[in-house]
Amino acid sequence: MNEIFKMFKVDVADAERIGKSINEPHQHDYEELIIGKYGQVEHFIDFNSQVIDAPFVSFVTQGKLHRVRPLAKNNQCDMWVLRFKSEFIAETVFQLYSAYHDKANIGMKADTCFKRLDMICQIIYEEYLLESPDLSIIQQLLSSLFTIIESERKKLNLNYNESKKIQSHTFKNFLALLEKHYKESKDVNFYAEKLFMTSRNLNLICQEVLHQSVSEIIETRKLMEAKNLLVTSDKTIAEIGYELGFNEKAYFTHSFKRKSGFTPSQYRKEIARIIS
Repeated sequence: MNEIFKMFKVDVADAERIGKSINEPHQHDYEELIIGKYGQVEHFIDFNSQVIDAPFVSFVTQGKLHRVRPLAKNNQCDMWVLRFKSEFIAETVFQLYSAYHDKANIGMKADTCFKRLDMICQIIYEEYLLESPDLSIIQQLLSSLFTIIESERKKLNLNYNESKKIQSHTFKNFLALLEKHYKESKDVNFYAEKLFMTSRNLNLICQEVLHQSVSEIIETRKLMEAKNLLVTSDKTIAEIGYELGFNEKAYFTHSFKRKSGFTPSQYRKEIARIIS
């Protein structure tokens, strides 16, 4: 996906078309949020397949192997699909990984809470369809969507057992620490000591949740912020690198290109082209 944000609706005709097309399990390089008002979705993820009745919320993090098949029920199908790059709401996305890594789908009630989600989606969609949509408005509304969803998820007590609770709690604490210190030159031992555990155990938890080591997650968080600053600020490449703990511009450029496939200047030009 080239766009930093994309949104569309799925109706009965779309469900029929998708059902007739080749739809193999796949991975994508963006985050995907699906909010189902009517119908069903058959979702294959984490090597399990289940059919969820609307109303539901499904959040799929980038890189997860999955397949979604929207289905009509009682001749109805109405779903919002929101796709966005991780850096679009970087902090929110990082917080979401721990909540959704082992449960991508949440069945909901057709109550006031879900109606709010639908209303926010409608507002986002109207902004998105404008000739020159304001991405900052969409960012704020998207973050609000996830705040409401997370509040509802907590009410439903969706953690399966104590070990998952502990693991999720530890990972969330790690993310909270990371948000405070990711711009500094802190290694794995620093975070492990703060969490009163060994580096090995922290790495095991991070591998379970994100399939990345602690070092990779730190680097990913730095990259997300670098992308954000390249898009939203006029700071030079050297200034951004220094702000994120890279003392040399060349090393920052090398790290950025290794992770993203672009140099920082190439990325800034490409995003400017896409937005315009």
